[in-house]
Amino acid sequence: MALVAGCALLGGTWAGFGLGGWWGAPAGLLAAALTIMWTMWISIRLRDLYRDDSWSNVVIGDGRAEGAAEMTLWGALQYQTVAFPMSPAGASDEERRSRRKVAYQIAAHDNLPLPVRVAAAEALDVMDQGQDRTAANEAIKALSDAVRECRTGYVSFKKDETS
Repeated sequence: MALVAGCALLGGTWAGFGLGGWWGAPAGLLAAALTIMWTMWISIRLRDLYRDDSWSNVVIGDGRAEGAAEMTLWGALQYQTVAFPMSPAGASDEERRSRRKVAYQIAAHDNLPLPVRVAAAEALDVMDQGQDRTAANEAIKALSDAVRECRTGYVSFKKDETS
């Protein structure tokens, strides 16, 4: 830092001397010193702003809860693919048990918001029965809506359109 400051002051003095002779050298030195001080003042203010506690209010929502909700939806969708396969031999019993276990473990996560936890329990219960594909799709849709509502940037409009 001392080398940078010295070079800036020397450069300002030289530029002032080149532009205004012996009377310009002190002016160039002063301009360089003021520029260095201004740069340091900005750096200190930015550091203070970064360390200020008001930045904690900028982030709205809980990223861990949103991530857990997304993973719950992912686990339920993975379980749905093996609970209702496209062909009768599409998924083995071992794969069904494995995906069911993962879906239930994800749905029991501690950071999961309550509406997502309830919707996941209902969706997994419908898929455990394994009888009605339409009811399973509706339960997954309800889980997807619960996950979307717990997102930070969720916007809803009055015409039942969501983005």
